Amino acid sequence: MANVTVIGAQWGDEGKGKIVDWLASRADVVVRFQGGHNAGHTLVVGEKVYKLSLLPSGIVRGTLSVIGNGVVLDPWHFREEVAKLQGQGVDVNTTNLHIAENVPLILPFHRDLDGLREDASGAGKIGTTRRGIGPAYEDKVGRRAIRLCDLAHLDDLGPQLDRICAHHDALRAGFGEPPIDRDALIKELAEVADFILPYAKPVWVTLNQAKKRGDRILFEGAQGVLLDVDHGTYPFVTSSNTIAGTASGGSGLGPSSVGFVLGIVKAYTTRVGAGPFPTELEDDTGQRLGERGHEFGTVTGRKRRCGWFDAVLVRQSAAVSGITGIALTKLDVLDGFETLKICVGYTVDGKSYDYLPPHPQDQAKAVPVYEEMDGWQETTAGARSWADLPAQAIKYIRRIEELIECPVTLVSTSPEREDTILVRDPFQD
Repeated sequence: MANVTVIGAQWGDEGKGKIVDWLASRADVVVRFQGGHNAGHTLVVGEKVYKLSLLPSGIVRGTLSVIGNGVVLDPWHFREEVAKLQGQGVDVNTTNLHIAENVPLILPFHRDLDGLREDASGAGKIGTTRRGIGPAYEDKVGRRAIRLCDLAHLDDLGPQLDRICAHHDALRAGFGEPPIDRDALIKELAEVADFILPYAKPVWVTLNQAKKRGDRILFEGAQGVLLDVDHGTYPFVTSSNTIAGTASGGSGLGPSSVGFVLGIVKAYTTRVGAGPFPTELEDDTGQRLGERGHEFGTVTGRKRRCGWFDAVLVRQSAAVSGITGIALTKLDVLDGFETLKICVGYTVDGKSYDYLPPHPQDQAKAVPVYEEMDGWQETTAGARSWADLPAQAIKYIRRIEELIECPVTLVSTSPEREDTILVRDPFQD
């Protein structure tokens, strides 16, 4: 049996929650390997709806769940999310949830800085969630982060605090803010340490043991490839690498363990926040897509921008992330459209492109080149086999496969876990 890595192949919000939940029910271990609590997954299990933003999706079904070292973790949010799930009847304990001992922490001054910089950026705003994720990653690569293991050694934190304050106090002064209150920070950390430290484990050991046993490991990505700090629409991106390769470095398993890479793709395109979006529809059609798809962010509640399917971007995502197969979601949202459009290229100042150019100004000026297809009037909602789909819907899926140069592995036709058409089982070798 193969391992599976699930990533978003657009700008996030592709419906990963349902797919990950469906796969998690068959996995032995589920691993979050990057991002923070700025990305959300909505799971619908029977009559219950679970909204996760940090914990791996496997926790809802009692599957061993791991938060890897590639994540940045807000310990206070972690405590709140655990309490919320426990209030919904989910058993979260130190046996079924492990957190990497070396995971960097998101601290109160990270949230402060995130908001202060965004407010001062004027036209340069990038649409951060203001949760401190970016500044926490900056401290990680700046070698001044406080990590989970440090909470067991608070009396020895002085040198690290010196490094942190040398950096942050100067920034805070520039914004007219007082320096970090070191004593208050230590007190806050001590208050949360007893709750979170029991979850701290050498997860690289946990995962390597699972690998030796032949366990099925599911790697769960956050956001989407187009928000990758290297490969996305920079600077309107997140602060981590969202591509499948990060599953290795962000968990402590070698690159051979990534397995089948499943890219989650909506049958149309959405984006939350600022940044280029060549196929965005600011008209009745875009409004219709948003209303039918219930397009609001799981974490932020922000309305998502909507547009036609962009095959150029998904082909690019599939290439840079080594996607093995696509899970196409929300096909039912397109039911009833007379005509559908697929972006097959761009023009920028009269020049043709078959990829998205890297410069933000070129991206902002990119005009989509569309291919039109007839829509379908029948419903696809709840379809569980190809025979349940209208012929024109199947043509749409097949054309997408051709354009993105990647096969469709499964099709999702509603939020319900069983409303899925399986073409190829990602867990099979």
